[in-house]
Amino acid sequence: MAPSTHGNLVLLTGAGISAESGLRTFRDADGLWENHRVEEVATPEAFRRDPALVYRFYNERRRSLATVQPNAAHRALARLERAWQGPFLLVTQNVDDLHDRAGSRQLLHMHGELLKGRCLACGAVQAWPGDMDQDSRCPTCQRAPVRPHIVWFGELPLDMDRIYDAVERCDVFVAIGTSGHVYPAAGLVQAVAPGTRTLELNLEPSLVASAFGEARTGRATDLVPAFVDELLGG
Repeated sequence: MAPSTHGNLVLLTGAGISAESGLRTFRDADGLWENHRVEEVATPEAFRRDPALVYRFYNERRRSLATVQPNAAHRALARLERAWQGPFLLVTQNVDDLHDRAGSRQLLHMHGELLKGRCLACGAVQAWPGDMDQDSRCPTCQRAPVRPHIVWFGELPLDMDRIYDAVERCDVFVAIGTSGHVYPAAGLVQAVAPGTRTLELNLEPSLVASAFGEARTGRATDLVPAFVDELLGG
């Protein structure tokens, strides 16, 4: 039986949902991210050591994002948000804007956003669709460089207080396309209250699949629209 659309619903998405749009997942089987070791491009130490490489890496990711479109899974979650009558929150680990372009609005990017920059001095966050380098300056304070608005390894994810509050209150928690490798996202399922319905939708079971009450395996573009239809009653 589908739960009432007045219930409290929280969804978590990972790289698997965007992979079907043509974006490569965060880390390949050989441990590399787009042919780079994570330590070279996704840590504060890497940025201090070789900012030019880090800027170039994210400039390339930004350009590749312009070549892909939201898929059926992104669109289904946007449709679910529009139809859901109770509390709703979509939390994504993805730094792409595919959920945004699909129409999701009750959305938190816990690992930052590729199309934004953050000032190294005043902390202001700005839309930044183009390239970024050492000469890029903050439009707000006009005095300091900007960095990609990305949560790197060793940094705290964004909006965690709001995320944990929503997860602890939810009636249904669903994880989609997540690997279970990266914390604290992988541990959110452990924060739900007793009796909460928990479901993982994944191409293959994640490292934390056993923590979920239900699991379905397959392509996100198949599983997510079908699950949305189920939640909305047909």
